Amino acid sequence: MREHEGAPLPSSFYLRDAALVARDLLGAVLQHEDVAGTLSGRIVETEAYLGPHDPASHSVVGRTARTWHMFGPPGTAYVYFIYGMHWCVNAVTGAEGVGSAVLIRALTPLSGLEVMRQRRGTARRLSSLCDGPGKLCAALGITRAHDGLLLTGSSSLTILAGTPVPDDEVLIGPRVGISKAVDWPLRFRVRSPHASGDQRVTR
Repeated sequence: MREHEGAPLPSSFYLRDAALVARDLLGAVLQHEDVAGTLSGRIVETEAYLGPHDPASHSVVGRTARTWHMFGPPGTAYVYFIYGMHWCVNAVTGAEGVGSAVLIRALTPLSGLEVMRQRRGTARRLSSLCDGPGKLCAALGITRAHDGLLLTGSSSLTILAGTPVPDDEVLIGPRVGISKAVDWPLRFRVRSPHASGDQRVTR
């Protein structure tokens, strides 16, 4: 285990409101034990999706083949495909059956940089390797095969405790890439060149 990594976050960490988990995931480390080696990055941007009462959440349509694992136990990975080209990874929150989750939006790359650069051949700078949900999945090799895995240390995909981020370093703003509940302040990020390009802040 490298010095920037802590223990896997337990299921109890995720057994809370999605907004609380989204904020507290900042500074944690997403790690994939890939066939190409250990790939990891520090989480610098997240978005919370609160469940069926959240019109922007996938769970609003109920449990389907696509959203099945979004309703799984807390700490489950929910991975979905968008725009016919990108995978996105989420951490399921709340009690099993609720259907809430946190989208991991951006990482600061830590381990496996050469592999990430090969996979993200169009990325010209280190800061652009993982500065979006689809980009970080491509860099770390996260696909539908990881949908339903537990992030708590028993699979190849894990979220590890990291350095806590003080409240005065957290920026909160509207979620992006959605058409409903766009003004809800549920995107959390730190001031970092590795976060996504949208810099809107509400508080």
